[in-house]
Amino acid sequence: MAGRIEARMRRAVTAGVSLAVMSLALGGAAQAETAPFRIGALNPVTGAGSPYGPGMQKAIILAADEVNAAGGACGRKLEVSAEDTQTSPEAAVLAVKKLIEVNKVDAVMGTWSSGITLAVMPITTQAGLPLLNTSGAPAISTEDKADLVWRFQATNDRFGQAFAKIATERGFKRPATMAYNNASGIGNTEGFTKAWTAAGGEVVSSVVYEPKRPSYRSELQQILAANPDVIVMGSYLQDTTVILREWYQSGQSPDVKWIIPGWAANQQLIDALGPDVLANVIAVDSISNESAPSYAHFEAAYKKTMGADAPANVYAAMTYDMVIAWGLAMQQACPDTTIAAVNGSIRAIDAADGAPVYTFAEGKAAIEAGRKVNYEGASSRLSFDQYGDVTPDFSLSEIDGGAFVRKGVVSF
Repeated sequence: MAGRIEARMRRAVTAGVSLAVMSLALGGAAQAETAPFRIGALNPVTGAGSPYGPGMQKAIILAADEVNAAGGACGRKLEVSAEDTQTSPEAAVLAVKKLIEVNKVDAVMGTWSSGITLAVMPITTQAGLPLLNTSGAPAISTEDKADLVWRFQATNDRFGQAFAKIATERGFKRPATMAYNNASGIGNTEGFTKAWTAAGGEVVSSVVYEPKRPSYRSELQQILAANPDVIVMGSYLQDTTVILREWYQSGQSPDVKWIIPGWAANQQLIDALGPDVLANVIAVDSISNESAPSYAHFEAAYKKTMGADAPANVYAAMTYDMVIAWGLAMQQACPDTTIAAVNGSIRAIDAADGAPVYTFAEGKAAIEAGRKVNYEGASSRLSFDQYGDVTPDFSLSEIDGGAFVRKGVVSF
């Protein structure tokens, strides 16, 4: 008798333990469904990208606040942890490890230069995390075997095509190229060369130069010796400043023109050299989706927060769109907001036959009503291709009245 009572007691205890374990498991699942989704903002607050990084970081926070104000994505609020890449691959690697290992982020957003994105990609991919970036190197697409990387900027190939189209329209015949020795710089000039030679043209001279040199006279002399009528650059602000100063002071080839990416030919370059030195410069940059209501919405919020006009920082619109697009993908995947499910839903938020939406709240309401959506982004139309890339338009700007002023738009 005592044995039977003891056996029943053991079964009761075992059942109680099982129920407790089940309760804890169910409670953990419910908590996971409502726990905040953690975003790691990884931006160039200092270094070569510093003219843009603070605004990029703030745009991520702005967008997260909008998602949270609308009740979150599938009921989950967004939390942002921010780190500075210092526009340095070494610093970026340390920063992304901190975001993943200490802050336990679920996605990383906002890497700027290609060198940074390529440095952190293996780490985020190994961790199974998506990486949303504003970088241009074609290798970012081809190396993304897990389909975890989403690009909100034009590729360097597309920049190169824009450079080539402008060179053709301006009637240049003898282009030369100068590239900063990293994936972005070389990618820009290689993209130009590919497009230019495919159309039957010839590049008369090419130089790849090393970063952080006090002088680039020898590289400049090599290029100018080929007598180019235009020099296409793949460069950053610091090295562009040195090269253009030395060219202007030399007095050699005063009529040669320069085609320079907008992240290097900007207001900071004018401040450093003065508008007279830049009279021969054509600045080319991707431009936001300026006619869309989403852009007007973003621009008002950005100006209120930053006290600056949004067109001065095209990358801020891109990082803003990263968060809104991800939030809509979370809503699309609802109730399954695991990283894999959300990542697999990103292309669904720009469905060609979907209802156009321009804010997170508008898109959330449409998804909850069972409708397909097509989010028209503030930065571009966000039509992601098979590589997770988008195709923005480009601006062509020249010095006018002491500032870079848009003179045209290049579309493909």
